[in-house]
Amino acid sequence: MSSVAVLTPESFAEHRSGLRDQEITGGVPEDEAYIPTYLEAFPPLPENRGNLGDKSGELGRAWSTKIRPIRASVITQVFNVPLEERRYKDNSQFGDGGEEAKVCLDIMQRTGAHIELSLAKDQGLSIMVTGKLDSVMKARKEIVARLQTQASATVAIPKEHHRFVIGKNGEKLQELELKTATKIAIPRPDDPNLNIRITGTKEGIEKARHEILLISAEQDKRAVERLSLEKAYHPFIAGAHNRLVQELNRETGARISIPPPGLHKDEIVITGEKEAVALAASRIQAIYNDKKRKTTTISVEVKKSQHKYIVGPKGNSLHEIMESTGVSVEMPPLDSASETIILRGEPDKLGPALTQVYAKAKSVKVVEVTAPAWLHRFIIGKKGQNIGRITQQLPRVHIEFTDGEEQISLEGPTEEVEQAQVQIQGIIRDLLVRMDYTEVNIDQRFHRHLIGKNGANINRIKEQYKVSVWIPQEPDRSGLVRIEGDPKGVQLARKELMEVAHRMENECTKELSVEQRFHRSIIGQKGEKIKEVRDKFPEVVINFPDPAQKSDMVQLRGPKNEVEKCSTFLAKLIQDLVENTFSLSITIFKQFHKNIIGKGGANIKKIREETCTKIDLPAENSNSETIVITGRKNNCEAARDRILAVQRELANNREAEVTIPAKLHNSVIGSKGCLVRAIMEDCAGVHIHFPSEGSGSDKVTIRGPAGEVERAKRQLLLLAEEKEVNNFTAELHAKPEYHKFLIGRGGVNIRRVRDCTGARIIFPSPDETEKELITIVGKEEAVRLAQKELETLLKNLNDVVEDCMVVETRHHRHFVCRRGQVLRELAEEYGGVAVSFPRTGAHSDRITLKGAKDCVEAAKRRIQEIIEDLEAQVSVEVEVPQQYHRAVMGPKGCRIQQITRDHDVQVKFPDRDESVTAGGSEAPPPQENGNASLEGETVPRRCDIITISGRTEKCELAKTALLALVPVTEDVQVSYDLHRYIIGQKGSGIRKMMEEYEVNIWVPPPDQQSDVIKVTGQMASVERAKLGLLERVRELQAEQEDRVGTRPVYWNKHTVGHTDTASLIKGTSSRSGVCALYSVRIILRYLIPFPVHRSPDVIVISGYERNTEVARSAIEQLVSALQEMVNQDVHIDPRTHARIIGARGKAVRKAMEEFKVDIRFPQPGSEDPGRVTVTGLPDCVDNAIEHLLNLEEEYMLSVTETETMAAYMKPPSRYRGSDGGGPDDNGGLAAKGFVVRDAPWNDKAPDMSSAEDFPTFGAGAAPKQTSAWGPKKF
Repeated sequence: MSSVAVLTPESFAEHRSGLRDQEITGGVPEDEAYIPTYLEAFPPLPENRGNLGDKSGELGRAWSTKIRPIRASVITQVFNVPLEERRYKDNSQFGDGGEEAKVCLDIMQRTGAHIELSLAKDQGLSIMVTGKLDSVMKARKEIVARLQTQASATVAIPKEHHRFVIGKNGEKLQELELKTATKIAIPRPDDPNLNIRITGTKEGIEKARHEILLISAEQDKRAVERLSLEKAYHPFIAGAHNRLVQELNRETGARISIPPPGLHKDEIVITGEKEAVALAASRIQAIYNDKKRKTTTISVEVKKSQHKYIVGPKGNSLHEIMESTGVSVEMPPLDSASETIILRGEPDKLGPALTQVYAKAKSVKVVEVTAPAWLHRFIIGKKGQNIGRITQQLPRVHIEFTDGEEQISLEGPTEEVEQAQVQIQGIIRDLLVRMDYTEVNIDQRFHRHLIGKNGANINRIKEQYKVSVWIPQEPDRSGLVRIEGDPKGVQLARKELMEVAHRMENECTKELSVEQRFHRSIIGQKGEKIKEVRDKFPEVVINFPDPAQKSDMVQLRGPKNEVEKCSTFLAKLIQDLVENTFSLSITIFKQFHKNIIGKGGANIKKIREETCTKIDLPAENSNSETIVITGRKNNCEAARDRILAVQRELANNREAEVTIPAKLHNSVIGSKGCLVRAIMEDCAGVHIHFPSEGSGSDKVTIRGPAGEVERAKRQLLLLAEEKEVNNFTAELHAKPEYHKFLIGRGGVNIRRVRDCTGARIIFPSPDETEKELITIVGKEEAVRLAQKELETLLKNLNDVVEDCMVVETRHHRHFVCRRGQVLRELAEEYGGVAVSFPRTGAHSDRITLKGAKDCVEAAKRRIQEIIEDLEAQVSVEVEVPQQYHRAVMGPKGCRIQQITRDHDVQVKFPDRDESVTAGGSEAPPPQENGNASLEGETVPRRCDIITISGRTEKCELAKTALLALVPVTEDVQVSYDLHRYIIGQKGSGIRKMMEEYEVNIWVPPPDQQSDVIKVTGQMASVERAKLGLLERVRELQAEQEDRVGTRPVYWNKHTVGHTDTASLIKGTSSRSGVCALYSVRIILRYLIPFPVHRSPDVIVISGYERNTEVARSAIEQLVSALQEMVNQDVHIDPRTHARIIGARGKAVRKAMEEFKVDIRFPQPGSEDPGRVTVTGLPDCVDNAIEHLLNLEEEYMLSVTETETMAAYMKPPSRYRGSDGGGPDDNGGLAAKGFVVRDAPWNDKAPDMSSAEDFPTFGAGAAPKQTSAWGPKKF
């Protein structure tokens, strides 16, 4: 036997409140956990219903209920359509598709069901539909409607039965239509017609007619009776808790509907079988007559507030009075002010009923206690502690607080309410002695300053003065701040808040516009400069915007006088920065840059020092001739004059100015500067400088040799004069769909207008917003004439006409296939003309064209051309080995697409044959009967045949173009010694040639030492590649001859005064040094070996004499730059390294590029895991370190938060290790696991690793004896 414990709400509440602690522990000591018995922990399932009580019987029934079988989700239905009922009987041959197959395909797509058709011997149609039930029913209905001839019939039933055929929300009618595959039309309610029309197959009509008659017959058997009885006697008919009416329903079998008490309706409705309705009506009438004869009434007055206690929850109290006394209690409506209650019943029972009514009315008392609204939360206590103690002692008392009101409502039994009232009043008196409050009106704009960052200010005041401060929310638009707490603390907190508010009133905020590029300069290294400013103005708060915001506004906040002083100081500081960061650019001939730099940078260093400017020259390998000078304006101009003076000394240069109207500058410059570049190339050494766009200046500067400057000036003035004459412009508006017709096929229309007038006509590009604007540019007469021509064309296009032409139906498919692509092309090319073809099955050969008259005529001609092409179409087969098909197609099929466009043909490639070997050949077929095939009788493979369709002459041209794309391979003899130079570093040389000539070049591997290089590609490309390869060979041979007799040049690094220069260039301490030296090698094409002999301070440069001198100068510049570099270590928390480095080093690479430094992080396992090394120029290193420290501070916040959250997320067991400092460290016993008493294993804990105690599932190894889980099932 087992028992089931039922947890009631009362017992649960007692358990939560701790009242049953003593019962739960029983005889177990308090310091030892309670161990349940085996039967308590694992109650057995009930074996039968009779052994247990009511509760266990319910559990037994739940386990013994049979599980309903799961029905298949996919069903199949088969039905037949006789020959005489088939809608389509003229199919020429079964299996050729036909209308029936098309209809079934459409139905499958719409319903999702699978349909199979088959033809019986009697030519009847057998249809099998498979799918989900809903899909099959819908598919069957559509098949019957579309493949089977339809008939119709009518059935007449009484009008009142129609609604039962329709059903709730039409569900019954829809179900009937799906079930019978028919269409049922029921007349509207206002239509007196009784006939229901059924449309469908004969079989479906009979089924539907039968179902409708069944529904009508069923309704004929039913009856409805309505009894009008006084509302006051309804409770006697219903009985207490509606038990009497339920008993009547069971005994008579009829359904009795009594209106609810809140509905003032006297009618009782009885429905069901006729005999049952009559019996129920007689019983109800008897009850009514009896009660009306025996009962009388009395009225009593009870306060309206007490009525709800008489009614009880869901009217239970009224039912209890009815059940015990047989008296009905009539309550006035809730919205009525009446307090009169009427009791109706037998005279001898009215007295006990009245006693119960008064008892229930007085069973609950409502009391209101007055307390200031601000004290309510203190009365409730922290987390409801104070009020919780009262409700625990007096659980039947309900205490209600209302926001903004001073009344506290107590509701419950009289004695308990009085006790609760005394306790709450005691709490209120105590709080009024200990607590005080005050309200301060402070402008709402100062509230956020009172709160402080993250609530720092307000939290400090709360903790310091032990008060609560309530600041209204921003949407409240209120300035009233409330302070509650100890009277002394309230006054002190009020005083401090007022002082803060007064100070804030005297404060002002000013925004200073400072270009973001100056922010870093103002802040300084590690914030040193801005710290000096803040020390000078300690009362002013200076806020810089976040760099990501791209904002220029710097905010100053503080006392008005101090803010003004700080603003003036910063304005002067910014002015100095602006003056020192003035920048101008000058163009200096590239060949003079080395002279401006001087030997070892002496000249440029002197200019920098004497003018106090920063001068940036372009890199040696750059084509730029621009030098940028930065500093104060007058200093920059002085530096510019000195650099130009150097250029003038080196070359006989002069400068001239030409006046050209600013509106002509763009046309004189030309597209991407082509026109002005042509003048500069024609006049060697001349530079032409136009003013910046928007300056409004007409001055154009020409600088260069004297003779060439005059020549360039004449050409520039001549070009400007020509542009001014030919720069007349007119605009014309036309619909975008007309543009292609105005241009014409292949540009024939627009070319004719240009040739006749000489004007240039510009149509808008696809990305322009003004799609209708056409611009005409040229001489005024030509522009006017071209505008007139285009307006005439547009006028003709606006005359819309409709025309017809005859196109044989066999050609219709060509025009409408591929989603009407041909029709779309016609509409785009001929001004949006609309071409309409007859619908499928109409058997008409007339098509309609609608649009502008000229467009329609042109479209008709084009359609006629397409028809002629279709009628003259032939197919030509071209044999191309399958291995070359990919090369013939080209990247993404571009080559074959070009052939189809150029020759107006269609090209079809065969399916790929996987049996073809890698070499492009197929295994020979086996010999039959020992006879080999005759020589020369080779049959082309299907996978090699490419089909071209189109006109005969065009197919031949396309065939020739196609064969020209077949790649060929030719050998080129190149000496093996030159192969590595042709290949280039990492294959760059050979790759460049392959891309330039569009061929594949195969160089033999070194172990073969072959002189043959194979070139594969199209014939023309192979020839060009051969010539290019041989030209490259001649260049390499000439270089080998030139190298004979070259001598090495030695360069001693001590000449620059740095003892570690060679190691600095050679080593890895600076990535920039290695990269710069590598670039020197590439540019000058010589070899710089690092010192492996002689003196370690010597670098040997080998190459042509002119190149070695240039290389020596470049290395000297590199060494001078490297000498300024420094290494600096900074400690960064290792937990932030991964985020600073970023995914695949992306973040740290970006930082190194931004600050022009090298950043090295320690290897895993190093002694100092937080040391990060930064290498570069001093300023760049300082900026980079500051950036790294800022990132560390930002990321550490996230790391700390993550670690804190992870600590809270750990389960308690992780803190209970032997040395973990958890709760079990202080003498606690080790965890025992789950233990129960009186278990089958005799108080011995089960062995978790035992297969006998815990057998495995599946096919794993198991003990031979019977498992505790029963026999295994496979």
